Amino acid sequence: MTYETLLENNRRWVDETLARDPDYFRDLAAVHRPRFLWIGCSDARVPANVVTGTSAGEMFVHRNIANQVMPTDPNLLAVLQYAVEALGVRDVIVCGHQGCGGVQAALDGGAPPPHVDGWLGSLRMVVRLHEEELAAIADPAMRARRLVELNVREQIHNLARTPVVQAAWAGGRELRLHGVVYRLEEGRLRDIGITMDGRSLAAVTSTTSATAGGTPATPPAPRERVASVAPEGDRPW
Repeated sequence: MTYETLLENNRRWVDETLARDPDYFRDLAAVHRPRFLWIGCSDARVPANVVTGTSAGEMFVHRNIANQVMPTDPNLLAVLQYAVEALGVRDVIVCGHQGCGGVQAALDGGAPPPHVDGWLGSLRMVVRLHEEELAAIADPAMRARRLVELNVREQIHNLARTPVVQAAWAGGRELRLHGVVYRLEEGRLRDIGITMDGRSLAAVTSTTSATAGGTPATPPAPRERVASVAPEGDRPW
């Protein structure tokens, strides 16, 4: 496929779309109100709208190598703030995927290109945090699969600590964080059993501490739902 082919494909798609619905593009341009923010890997094999069966306008998307949520990444923070505060998204999804090159590079300890190597620093931290568990998995493929899941869980916790999410929860906003993993060989998304929301914070928004100045009480940690996880050998992925 060539660059010119892409342009021809676009022209064909526009013609076919207008033949079905003459107002499609006019209606799409009039409103931008996605329900979801998708934070996924840049891997070309995991297109958010395709794997979720959503249409244009339903999914706000941010992608980077190994689906990282780093508090020092202005791009991610800008996307998150715009999604939550301007677009009013109610669900943020972090999606990892099996066969992730970034995950494999973090495990292998090789020397990828410099910019990629620097980007993977936080993922290597996830490896160190779970070093004993990962070392106990003899099969390299299963070890990589487990790191994909652990990485998604870590990014959910990173999201929960961002000022944007904390402010939304403190203000009683409906906002949920979800972690999923996509298996390339099957085309299926799997919920990995971690969802965070701000209900525990909403319960204290009207309370104050016992200090003389009436300083608002410090919110508790966000509520986390953790589903039971099957033993490694029994997992469908």
